Amino acid sequence: MKLAILSRALRSYSTQRLRTAALDRGHDVKVLNTLRFGIDLSGDEPDLQFRGKRLSTYDAILPRIGNSITYFGTAVVRQFEQMDVYTPNTSYGISNSRDKLRATQILSRHQIGMPATTFVRDRADVIPAIERVGGAPVVIKLLEGTQGIGVILAPELKVAEAIIETLSSTKQQVLIQRFVKESKGRDIRALVVGDRVVAAMRRVAKGDEFRSNVHRGGSVEPVTLDPEFERVAVRSAQIMGLRVAGVDMLEGNDGPLVMEVNSSPGLEGIETATGLDVAGSIIDYIDNQVAFPEIDVRQRLTVSTGYGVAEIAINDASEMVGKKLGESGLRERDITALTLQRGTGVIPNPNASHVLEANDRLLCFGKLEEMRSMIPSRRKRRSRVRKLPAEPIHDA
Repeated sequence: MKLAILSRALRSYSTQRLRTAALDRGHDVKVLNTLRFGIDLSGDEPDLQFRGKRLSTYDAILPRIGNSITYFGTAVVRQFEQMDVYTPNTSYGISNSRDKLRATQILSRHQIGMPATTFVRDRADVIPAIERVGGAPVVIKLLEGTQGIGVILAPELKVAEAIIETLSSTKQQVLIQRFVKESKGRDIRALVVGDRVVAAMRRVAKGDEFRSNVHRGGSVEPVTLDPEFERVAVRSAQIMGLRVAGVDMLEGNDGPLVMEVNSSPGLEGIETATGLDVAGSIIDYIDNQVAFPEIDVRQRLTVSTGYGVAEIAINDASEMVGKKLGESGLRERDITALTLQRGTGVIPNPNASHVLEANDRLLCFGKLEEMRSMIPSRRKRRSRVRKLPAEPIHDA
C-alpha cells in the first residue's frame, strides 16, 4: 500500500508513530505537508499538485488536519475523495467534528446522549438559555476551541452572563452546556478505529481544574469500557463520518454523555496509558479498507433519473406493521431496503424474513415517486407549554 500522511507536524509523536507503524508493515509511506498541495481543476479529471509538481499515485491518505487549516485541509481531502483515493476520515466528517455546534446538532438527531446544550446570539436570550440547560453552574465553550482552550466553567448566572457578553463583543460564538457535576474533572477518551474501540483511557484533571485534558496537566489511566460506552463511541464516530476518531465522554449518572468527537486524536497519551499499539491498529484498518474509497451517493445518483435514497418511517397505522420485509410490497414497487433502524440499533441489508414493527425506519433506494407516496405526513411539533400560576378569582 502506498500511503500519504497529511500532516504539518513531521516530528510530532503521532505522525512519527503512524509513519513507523506503516514502514514496519512493509508499506510505502510519505508524510506530506498539507499546505504544500495545490488543487488542480484545469484538466479533464480532478488532480492535485504537490510543491508545484503533479502528485504521484497513492492508494490511501490519512489526514491529520490541524484546527488552524481546517478549510484548506478539508478541501485537499475532498480532492483526494474525488480522485477515488481512500481516506478513513472524510472531508465532511472532519468539518463536522471541528465545529462543536454542527457536531452537537448531528449527534442529537441520532439520540446520542450529550450534556444539555443550547446556542443563542441575542443577549436577551442568554438567561432563558441557561435556565433551559438546568441553570448555573454552566460550561461555556467556544465553537472551535481545542485541547480545553475556550472552555470556561461559570459558577453563577451573573458570571455566565458576563462571560458570554464579553465573548460576544469580540465576535466569538459560544455554546452553553449543562455542567455534569458527577463527572467533574474526569472524562473518558475512546479511540475508535472502524467499528470498534481499540483503546480507552480515563483522564483526570489536576487539582481544582475541571478540564481533564492532558495538555492542561491532567493524568491518564487505562480503562475497560462498559459495552454501552463502547457502542456510543463507535456510533458517534460513524455518524460524524469518521473511521478514526477520539471520542470524549463524561460518565453521567444515566450513562455516557458525548462531549466531542476528534478527527485527529493524539496518540501519545493513550498509547502511554494503555501500552497498546494504536498506530498499528490504524494502519492495519486502512490497509484492509483501501479498496473501498468513499462514495458520495448524492453524486452517483444523479445518473439515475427518477431514483434516489429516502427514509421511510413505519408508524402505528402503516399496513406494513407485523409483515415480513419480503411481504411488504417494496420489491414490487422497485424499492430496496438498505438498512433497518430499530431504536438505536441498525440492521444493514435486512433480509426478507425481518418482521417490521411500528417506529422502524427503513433507508431505501428506489423510485422516488413510489417512495414519496409511502412517506407519512410530517408530525406537528408539540409546543412546550409552561404552566402559569392560576389567577385569583375576584367576586363581581
